[in-house]
Amino acid sequence: MTEAADLASSYELVVIGGGPAGLAAAALAARAGVSTVLLDENPGVGGQIYRAITTTPVKDRAILGEDYWDGATLADDAKASGALIVNGATVWSLDRQRLVGVSIGGKARLIEAGRVIIATGSQERPFPIPGWTLPGVMTAGGAQTALKAQGLVASGRTVLAGNGPLLWLLAAQTLRAGGRIDAILDTTPRRNWLQAMFHLPDFALSPYFGKGLALLKEVRAKVAIHRADTIEAVGTDRVREVVFSGSGGTKRLPVDLLLLHQGVVPNVNLANAAGVAHEWNDRQLCFVPVLDADFGSSVPGIAVAGDGAGIAGGTAAAERGRIAAIAAVRALKPDAVVPDTQAIRQSLQREEMGRSFLDWLNRPAESFRQPEGDTIVCRCEEVTAKQVRDTARMGCEGPNQMKAFLRCGMGPCQGRLCGLTVTELIAAERKATPDEVGYYRLRPPVKPITLAELASLPISEAERKAVER
Repeated sequence: MTEAADLASSYELVVIGGGPAGLAAAALAARAGVSTVLLDENPGVGGQIYRAITTTPVKDRAILGEDYWDGATLADDAKASGALIVNGATVWSLDRQRLVGVSIGGKARLIEAGRVIIATGSQERPFPIPGWTLPGVMTAGGAQTALKAQGLVASGRTVLAGNGPLLWLLAAQTLRAGGRIDAILDTTPRRNWLQAMFHLPDFALSPYFGKGLALLKEVRAKVAIHRADTIEAVGTDRVREVVFSGSGGTKRLPVDLLLLHQGVVPNVNLANAAGVAHEWNDRQLCFVPVLDADFGSSVPGIAVAGDGAGIAGGTAAAERGRIAAIAAVRALKPDAVVPDTQAIRQSLQREEMGRSFLDWLNRPAESFRQPEGDTIVCRCEEVTAKQVRDTARMGCEGPNQMKAFLRCGMGPCQGRLCGLTVTELIAAERKATPDEVGYYRLRPPVKPITLAELASLPISEAERKAVER
């Protein structure tokens, strides 16, 4: 295992994130002769899509599906490329001068980078319903991580709630693995179909059309599907029931495990802290970085690839990583031989076909994105929707000012679980757009680190003399 002390003080290219974009980018750049290090905080590479691809105990390929096993090729290519791949590496800082702060095994280092590719991928969108902080309520992505990394499936009464492709994929994978799914609560607003239908021709020609239909057919044949316009997790010591309302009135289901999901959004925290400009994407209802055709950001030398540049899926993420890597190689070594960019762009275009259909269809309902009353919004600081709304009515203009009033966004997650919700609640109360309200202003450390880690940073003689008397 690579230790912090084993890292060089500088690399021509630093890739942050070991998902499909990061693996593809690191492999291409290293093969072109660029000194490349890939930093990933997980025990193994793969990201969320290909999590535990090199170590998963799930050996039956049919359980996770053939698409999952595509990640093995990416992992093998990156390993064989000559890039230094460092797992267990938490990147907690990145500035405009491309100085990367990373901790490995409790020791911190600062690394200078000629170019940086941020490939931190996506995260699940917050799903703040009443009772979502109860034990026994977790995200669908968390359950999928347990399946991929440990081979674990739910054994009790299990209900999935929400919308989006991952919800149906997890249901199918769980059933194939012998797990139990008692019901799915589909929260897709009916009006979404009207918006999505305009994009159906492109989707019908995309690689996802046939796969999606097969997945729906597989799950619907085995699981009861209910429409849900409202959802509440009920219990005292833990979740005991899920109460939902739809066209058939209010219903209650006993439950031991409630899995929530309403899509994924780009993980923008590191890019945001580095000063990368972001804008609101109204189709995907999230902030995305402002990028050029090569996925270069507003900060020179920093690119953002993969789902961190906007949600598009695993195969598209890999192609984006390759395009960003080619741009980095050309800047660092203009004479290096790189693959044909046009062919990669054409492949990316095919993968992104029909994305508009999926985005409009799976756009979460406003009622689930903008909670009311005593529903918790910021889990770290236990701030409720009513507190956020009341503070916005008092004149609070944005999330950063909200920190001074309520501390929301100041906990260990650094706003990852509440950022979008707080922005949308303030925008709703101010009758403004999310772009006008903005997002949290993030500063390092982007991930929690200890004082001991900071103290372990190498100190030069000049730095020592600067503080000694």
